[in-house]
Amino acid sequence: MDAQAAKNISENISQKIADLSQAIDHLEHDDSQAAKRFRRQLKNTLAHHEADQESYIDYENMAGPNPIIGIHSKDVFDTLSIMLKQALSNPRSIFQQTLRLGGDWLQVLLGNSSLRPDARDHRFQDAAWYDSIFFRRLMQGYFAWHHRLHEWIEESDLTECDRRRATFILSILTEACSPTNTLLNPEALKRCVETSGVSLVQGARHFVHDWLHNGGLPSQVNMKAFCVGENIAVSPGAVVFRNELLELLQYQPTTTEVWQRPLFLIPPQINKYYIFDLTPEKSFIQHATQQGMQVFVCSWRNPKIEQRDWGLENYVVALEDALDAVIEITGSHDVNVMGACSGGITAATLLGYLAAANKSKVNSFTLMVSVLDLNIDNDAALFATDRSLAQAKSYSHRRGVLEGKDLARVFAWMRPNDLIWHYWVNNYLLGYEPPANEVLYWNNDTTRLPAELHGEFIEMYEENPLHKPGLLKICHQPIDLKQVTVDTYIMAGMTDHITPWEACYRSSHLFGGKCQFVLSNSGHIQSILNPPDNKKSYYFLNHEHPKTAKEWKLGAHRIGGSWWVHWIDWISQRSAEKVPAPQQLGSASYPALDIAPGTYVHE
Repeated sequence: MDAQAAKNISENISQKIADLSQAIDHLEHDDSQAAKRFRRQLKNTLAHHEADQESYIDYENMAGPNPIIGIHSKDVFDTLSIMLKQALSNPRSIFQQTLRLGGDWLQVLLGNSSLRPDARDHRFQDAAWYDSIFFRRLMQGYFAWHHRLHEWIEESDLTECDRRRATFILSILTEACSPTNTLLNPEALKRCVETSGVSLVQGARHFVHDWLHNGGLPSQVNMKAFCVGENIAVSPGAVVFRNELLELLQYQPTTTEVWQRPLFLIPPQINKYYIFDLTPEKSFIQHATQQGMQVFVCSWRNPKIEQRDWGLENYVVALEDALDAVIEITGSHDVNVMGACSGGITAATLLGYLAAANKSKVNSFTLMVSVLDLNIDNDAALFATDRSLAQAKSYSHRRGVLEGKDLARVFAWMRPNDLIWHYWVNNYLLGYEPPANEVLYWNNDTTRLPAELHGEFIEMYEENPLHKPGLLKICHQPIDLKQVTVDTYIMAGMTDHITPWEACYRSSHLFGGKCQFVLSNSGHIQSILNPPDNKKSYYFLNHEHPKTAKEWKLGAHRIGGSWWVHWIDWISQRSAEKVPAPQQLGSASYPALDIAPGTYVHE
């Protein structure tokens, strides 16, 4: 399916979601049994459409900035070895599944099979998969084989951990063998006929290009469609401070008055800062300035091998220098800080260090889709063994840096249908150009991590130091997040598979101040990119802060619209008074050096 078709379907589903939400709201105050029953039916349908919609948003399945772990070939081979031993030690199970598969295939050939793809599996959308005798049997035969293999793993006597790893590896293998990934895909055959074979020629050209220039994986985006500073990351501003690790950008106010206390954004080190400033319609920075915020953002330098020794302490010290510049430029005594993704780990460490050193430079802290309690249970964590973590650290140490593209390739195999085979079909079998999508462009505009910082992130994953007061030290100061007593606003994504919302909620209990937790209805990226005109957005709010995520969710109520609106109200109450907007950016001590987006973002 091409990108435009996916977009059209997504928009259609969005309209259905909006209509259903409106119908549910109309019935909310009707206490009759018929209304209650109808409301339950509508909510079930709504949940189905919301799940359906998520699968059409390709960038919800992107890697995201998680620079901690990956999957190594040794782990894969070990898992395959365990599966082979299971087959050899219990041949009866293999024999039974083979007989069952034979019976399934017989029913497929006789036309009696009811096998169908899951409603959220959009690989088999073409009508030919259902209307054609040949293609229907091909599809059903594939699913019969797929189901029996997974059933064999489920019925095995493997440990729970080994079973989950085997299921994950098996999913990668079976999804790779899908008939949709071959020229037996009816969409590809139709396209070939319609273009007189030109689509296959274009697909071959794309394949050769990706083999030579994209590590052998299909391109997710047309990188020529965007240019940073020209049609992306275009909010007017200036570089007002620069050190070896970062540039500090200040953005031009768009209101006559601004809140006196400024906002300082800290992005992840593995991605570039302009996730906060994509197009004007999706720019968090523009929205904040329109609400009277004085906005500053850190743009990290892209390290090279010479900077291999930059560690977490270097980044925290560099951030404090930038924080001092923000305070001097604005005349405010302190700053509201916001951190996102893995940048939230750095930001939280900064706050812990300032609290330990008794430095009152931060007034409030906002944390977006970030996990500080690193006891995470997701697909990536399945392979976070002592050996794999040691290998990951050794890998970056030998090279001096961890390439963002290497990490992106690892995470592509975490979601192969969305991040590999979708583009395989689009680019190679159908011969279409990769989509021109600004979010995918940002995701592919990766940066490097210095070996020292990468090693420290791995050690944090192993030791979970932010959960253990005093274990982590910055400039000889022991970090205890309970000493951070400022108000915190923590936002998580309900369908986020990178930083699961339950883990984000656990992290919210690490701080010593009052916390407001908000749960957006979206995934990792869409939770950040949540402008108020996004009609399908909603979030959950609970003014209490119980111990567990389950308790919080039970007491939460749903609010239509973007969490941005709620956050603006929250942050405005913590931004002091309104003052006249500055006439120029920077100050005498920190004059403007370059126009935004600066120079480091281009490295």
